[in-house]
Amino acid sequence: MASNMVKKVLLGGLAAAGAAAWAIAPRRSSDKHRHAVQPVPDVWYAHRGLHDAGSGLNEQYAAESGEYVALARRMAMKAGYGTPEVTGPIAPENSLASFAAACEAGFGIELDIQMTADGRIVVVHDNDLMRVAGDPRRIADLTYDELTRIPLFPSPSKPGDARSAQAGDGEPAQVPQGYYQHVPLFSDVLKVVNGRVPIIVEYKFETNRYWDERDEEFMDLGDALLSAYDGTYVMESFHPGAVAWYRKHRPTYAVGSWPRRSSFGNGVLPWAAGSLGFNFLGRPDFVAYDWHGGNLPQVRAARAMGATAVSWTVRSSDEYAICDDWFDRHIFESFVPQYR
Repeated sequence: MASNMVKKVLLGGLAAAGAAAWAIAPRRSSDKHRHAVQPVPDVWYAHRGLHDAGSGLNEQYAAESGEYVALARRMAMKAGYGTPEVTGPIAPENSLASFAAACEAGFGIELDIQMTADGRIVVVHDNDLMRVAGDPRRIADLTYDELTRIPLFPSPSKPGDARSAQAGDGEPAQVPQGYYQHVPLFSDVLKVVNGRVPIIVEYKFETNRYWDERDEEFMDLGDALLSAYDGTYVMESFHPGAVAWYRKHRPTYAVGSWPRRSSFGNGVLPWAAGSLGFNFLGRPDFVAYDWHGGNLPQVRAARAMGATAVSWTVRSSDEYAICDDWFDRHIFESFVPQYR
């Protein structure tokens, strides 16, 4: 009796392990070869461009972020954005200036795209503009024309700010005077990059729990821009439906899952996302994972089965030293990598 019980437990354990391995497995090497899929280019990727205001620029990383901000401003001015007389940010996160700065410095770029109320594809991370512009309105409720009149990190923000210092109260009555950057069209970003450096493009959704006609439209429009782009890029998303869409419609391109528990709310779904449990839906070529979790069993297993592991977001040389052995590529900000 005891022997039978042990066998059942062992068989159950093996079945569970097999199911887990099947769920998190990336695309098979034979399929990559058949479609001639190129690997994720081996460069450092500047998170939301090389920026002098925005994500990661807080007191915790002040020891190294000064050099990073100075480089972002210098490279943006080299590309023709701003002047030394501009006292506010020159190259805020996800702006044309920040992407031009990354190109001038020779870094790859990681960026986020969303769709506006009038069906334009723009580059912006948050679902609203509160953090980056002091404006509480949502991207999905604004037209691109409205976005052009909302400065990113407006005065009294200063270089090195992680968050806009201005509490917004709605759309400005007219386009502000003087130098400023606004949420850009994805098409304009692609013109600025112009194939000079590789891009990791993240499709951002208001929710990752559902899929509707607007999401299909978003995928079609984003893909149309990328298909016409003569440069190197890979695609990623929190949403497993977007990963599956690209694997189906664009099998020759590298596709990545970007699992994050908080993007799925509460319950079983967040646990499954963080455990790479949705990989079976799209069989990604790479996995972008919080740098703290690079040594977790699911990440190590996916990497052992052929997935490229990409860290996000490394913000200091100390963090890089901790996680470098766990990852094949890195998305960074707030410090300047010592080689590039």
